[in-house]
Amino acid sequence: MMFRIKPAMLKIAAAAWLLGATSAMADTTLEFTQWWEPELPAGSLRAIMNDFEAANPGIKVTLVSGPYATTRDQISVGAATGTLSDVVGLDGAWVNNLNAQGALADMNPMMDASGFDKTQVADIIKVDGKAVMFPVASFVYPVFVNLDLAAQAGVTKLPSTRAEFLEAAKKMTHADKNQYGWVLPLSLQTPSGVQNDMMSWVWASGQSMMADGKPALEGKPVVDMLTFVKSLNDAGVVSPGIATKTEQEKVEEFVNDRVGMMIDSLAHVNLIRKRNPKLNFDLIPVPVVENYTGKRGLPYASWGIGISAASKHQEEAWKLVQYLMSEKVNAKLVSLANAFPGNVNAKPDFVTSDKAFSKAFEIFKTGYLANEFTGLPVAEDLMTQFDVEAQKMLAGEQSPEQAAATAQKGWMAKF
Repeated sequence: MMFRIKPAMLKIAAAAWLLGATSAMADTTLEFTQWWEPELPAGSLRAIMNDFEAANPGIKVTLVSGPYATTRDQISVGAATGTLSDVVGLDGAWVNNLNAQGALADMNPMMDASGFDKTQVADIIKVDGKAVMFPVASFVYPVFVNLDLAAQAGVTKLPSTRAEFLEAAKKMTHADKNQYGWVLPLSLQTPSGVQNDMMSWVWASGQSMMADGKPALEGKPVVDMLTFVKSLNDAGVVSPGIATKTEQEKVEEFVNDRVGMMIDSLAHVNLIRKRNPKLNFDLIPVPVVENYTGKRGLPYASWGIGISAASKHQEEAWKLVQYLMSEKVNAKLVSLANAFPGNVNAKPDFVTSDKAFSKAFEIFKTGYLANEFTGLPVAEDLMTQFDVEAQKMLAGEQSPEQAAATAQKGWMAKF
């Protein structure tokens, strides 16, 4: 028996198909490039995007994920060619150069049009008055101390000043055992050691490497920091191989009981525990100059977020940015990342559930975030220039004053 489809049924089917096709075509797909997904628990960022899509029918998010260095290069190419993703993960060191290329949208009008509460965010990174980046998650850089090595060396009081740090580093150094008090990574391949492991000493004491918006490397704060770092090296307490050492190698040395103290990202706590579950360590603020009693600057790096100036879907992109900066979502994301929130009202789960992170949160609350490289022109080039001069100083080829003067000249050429 042949089944005959009635014309009315065909019309209904065609209308249903057309409605479905129109709905599918109406979906806006946002491309979101970042390095966060590989550093988060598997599937967790995708799950947050799924929740966003459910809360915003008609908007889909495609994650473009890769390692930090790969993402940096990809974003640079996208900015140069006008093919930047709708939403981009940003490092504060990149934003000045990206803004100079006209690659980042100004989020000020978006905030105004949507009634966005600016007081809820920890910071808004601006370049030439344009709001180009929100820090979504911030990773502070305290000092990690191997408590077992400290105890074996007779260090009963963890250092609070530079002088105490030097003495503790001396006691914890046993070159014959390939064990050293401190580690300093100054590989030119990744010059962030200048920011995290050197300038952090300046910021910790409430000091600055800048003055009136210009470099001030020949001033007392930076010269004193260089002199202090040189004293550590001259005392033989710094792990060998400074000029080629990367941050990853620094962490490996700490994990394997070869280094007593290091300045490092809070993001690496779980990595350290995974690599060496028996490692007994604590966190302390970066030590300060003698007699300093003010708030301590906390070096930090952020997962920042911005919107492409070339995006044809800026309204939808802004919805995603708002979503990630909202209190509950931000708290969830930073809890997964072991970071501090971009929304000042968000409270990460780990603050009450993990001793190390609870300690770090106390350090965070009593200090202030400090990273003067954020927003500077060609920040990574500036770090590289300073790195070169610092290496010459540590090799005995010039004094701290000469290193600072040469770096100052190079930096001023960029301003």
